[in-house]
Amino acid sequence: MRSENFRESFLMKNVQSVAFHTGSREEALPDFAADFPYIASRAELDKYIERTAPWHWHRAVEIFYMESGALEYETSAGKIVFPAGSGGMVNANVLHKTRAVSQTEETVQLLHIFDVSLIAGAQGSRIEQKYIAPIVAAPQLELLSLFPETPQQKRILGFILDAFRLREKEFGYEMKLREALTQIWLLLFEQYHEFIVHDKKYHKSSDKIKQLLIYIHEHYAEKITIAELAAAAFLSERECYRVFQDCLHMTPVEYIQNYRLQAACQMLAKGKESVTVIASACGLGSSSYFGKLFRAYAHCTPTEYRKKMR
Repeated sequence: MRSENFRESFLMKNVQSVAFHTGSREEALPDFAADFPYIASRAELDKYIERTAPWHWHRAVEIFYMESGALEYETSAGKIVFPAGSGGMVNANVLHKTRAVSQTEETVQLLHIFDVSLIAGAQGSRIEQKYIAPIVAAPQLELLSLFPETPQQKRILGFILDAFRLREKEFGYEMKLREALTQIWLLLFEQYHEFIVHDKKYHKSSDKIKQLLIYIHEHYAEKITIAELAAAAFLSERECYRVFQDCLHMTPVEYIQNYRLQAACQMLAKGKESVTVIASACGLGSSSYFGKLFRAYAHCTPTEYRKKMR
């Protein structure tokens, strides 16, 4: 399945980074209107810092199609690679990160991002209870994959792509788009509803990891002990380690260091502060220690990285 280039579509916004709400890893969606909670994006992953969208989540659902390149999605359940022509759905409030597989190839992802209320209707409606809630509330349906080798999934990918061709200025645009998203959702429900297990146990790890990440993002410039971090989410240190391992497949210390280095990359790419100032601002100690960590992380010096990104 091939797609035309959507670069000139005025419906879509080209994005080259992920913006976050202050002190959180919840993605900020500035164009998300309360009266029509939907945006379309064209994500150019090869232009992201480190070709990666770091760990984040959003309350909206994300349905996507890979226009070019290959993209690796990672959630607490593991990793899936989506090549060009494939697509899928990231469920509401699912913590995830993405990474362009190639270091040289253009990697472009087209995204429908919307609140399920757009297709569910009134809160508590029969549509919400019968078709929306079973998927949104299913912890095992974090990331749904669609590959064109399967006829039914290829059909769904076609509907996803067709929905990007709608234009805001055409008559009835909002109703046509809602109808298209409803059709896609119904096909996804048909494809995956048999995998939904009605488990009454509440899975708390996802909520806990978000509390832990928020604490790190608010205090990364300071010294953070595991005891302080665990206490922020009312966990023991042992439980803190378990939640990080279950959800992110790394230790708290590894995440803290990676987050500090990501913050340093942002400052190097966009700011004019000295390496010494950046090292201190990101909680990475002396400039010499920062340089050693940074070379292991980015395979170049901070100064070389700044020149490359500019």
